[in-house]
Amino acid sequence: MFSHYENNHSLVKRCRVRMPGMSAGVGAGEPRPPLGDLIAPRLRVLIVAINPSTRSAGAGYSFSSPGNPFWRLLHESGLTPFRLRPCEEQQLLDHGIGLVSTVRRATPSAAELSLAERRAGAAHVRGLVERYEPQLVALLGLTLYPVFFPSGTLPGPGLKPERLHDAEVFVLPNPSGRNRAYPGFERKLVWYRALADRLASGMTTERPPT
Repeated sequence: MFSHYENNHSLVKRCRVRMPGMSAGVGAGEPRPPLGDLIAPRLRVLIVAINPSTRSAGAGYSFSSPGNPFWRLLHESGLTPFRLRPCEEQQLLDHGIGLVSTVRRATPSAAELSLAERRAGAAHVRGLVERYEPQLVALLGLTLYPVFFPSGTLPGPGLKPERLHDAEVFVLPNPSGRNRAYPGFERKLVWYRALADRLASGMTTERPPT
């Protein structure tokens, strides 16, 4: 089903097993390296996060915090056929899923980002969408909707009337365990399943291969 996306990436990060007490490779007080964009042409969905946590940046993989159920949400919603580990994030491309951050700077909390950073990041993501042409863009966090669509009239999760270039737009609750608006796993899962249903419905005509 997802063979169209196989071999779109040539470099796969190896899982790095760290024993207790081992350094993540970034010293205390040192700037965290940004996580790269995980993207390929004409994906089913491009998931757009806010920014990496310092823990994920230190580990080198997205959504590495144990309290963040992102990978479990993808699996139990049906977006991925099995549960990936953070160090297996490159395999998202095999399932037609991309993952990018609006802002690459890692912080302990997204609240530390300025509005200027978010708007600049949104412009960068718009450029990626125009270049790579995903069928659907999923904004990972309700706070991203007004950043990408300042005049948007439909807040909350779900499908939006706006588009990013030709891509449909769907807003997901932030998977973080700190998300007080959507506490618990099940209240988040319902929206990830709605996204999976939208993709399964064939919401757009499949583009011919290039």
